[in-house]
Amino acid sequence: MQINEAIRAREVRLIDQDGEQLGIKSLREALQIAADKNLDLVNVAPTAKPPVCRIMDYGKFRYEQSKKEKETRKNQKVISIKEIRMSMNIDEHDYQTKLRNAVKFLQAGDKVKASVRFRGREITHTEIGQKVLLRLAQECEEVATVERAPKLEGRSMILILQPKQQS
Repeated sequence: MQINEAIRAREVRLIDQDGEQLGIKSLREALQIAADKNLDLVNVAPTAKPPVCRIMDYGKFRYEQSKKEKETRKNQKVISIKEIRMSMNIDEHDYQTKLRNAVKFLQAGDKVKASVRFRGREITHTEIGQKVLLRLAQECEEVATVERAPKLEGRSMILILQPKQQS
């Protein structure tokens, strides 16, 4: 942002600290009005004709902006992707363990990437791996929605589940 002497326009549309328009003034006159009030002249819309300048305490403005940015960063939830790897001929107990972990990750607010790796000649029976992934998606239905349906990528079939939004 351009402040005080850095502004290079001849005339500016002036707005005072209360938000009232003072009209179009020469730059020198606008700087004088800002100096009389011990405030800064800040160019808020440099592309307008004439540029719009506001009288404000620029240091306080920057401080409040940084506080707002910090607050929004604090309120953001970082969603990470947890991966669960299975084989197409997974045993029932192992499957239940993977399912429990998937539900735990989803309840914590993380996405789950479930993958079935095909080894050797298993690649010819991708429908079995797809059944395993669809069963996982169906059993996680209460806590998750399918973001990406099972899809074959190389020698792996991948399913991505995202947590349901709490209302």
